[in-house]
Amino acid sequence: MFVTSAFAEEAAPAVGTEAGTAVPGEVQHEGFPPFEPQTFPSQILWLIICFGLFFLFLRRVVIPRIGNILNVRSTRISQDLGQAEKMKNEADAAAAAFEQELAEARLKANAIGQQARNAAKAEAEAKRREIEGEFEKKLADAEARIGTVKASALKEVGTIAESTASAIIERLIGRADKADVAAAVKSAWR
Repeated sequence: MFVTSAFAEEAAPAVGTEAGTAVPGEVQHEGFPPFEPQTFPSQILWLIICFGLFFLFLRRVVIPRIGNILNVRSTRISQDLGQAEKMKNEADAAAAAFEQELAEARLKANAIGQQARNAAKAEAEAKRREIEGEFEKKLADAEARIGTVKASALKEVGTIAESTASAIIERLIGRADKADVAAAVKSAWR
């Protein structure tokens, strides 16, 4: 136990001793024991021994472990950075390949679209020609029928004109020569 000088003075003397007298072989402490000059050499010796053991412990155990941990961490960080750089390069390459494939796909799509437009245009042109051919045929047939109808109508018109002219002349004059009426109608039609 630590004993202060004030407590030591107040304390009762030990058995067999009188107050103020010292027992031979017994050390009396007047102050705080670590601060007493008689204990300095032993304290310094124990300090050197403890410091040396602590230094050896640090040098042989703690510092190598910390060094290994730092080496492992720096190696892991280097590997992670290398792997990240590799993955970034792979991602960039994949993105460039994707862009290239996308551009090629667009070109192919445009070519396919152009082919489809050309095919549709050619098909429409062929249909148009076919329909125009059919229309021209129908038109020629219609013109031929119109010509036939017109010719028959003109024949009848001539006959009707002759009979109408004869009827008008007979009404006006009283009598009409059929040959003269026919010659007059034919000369009027030309």
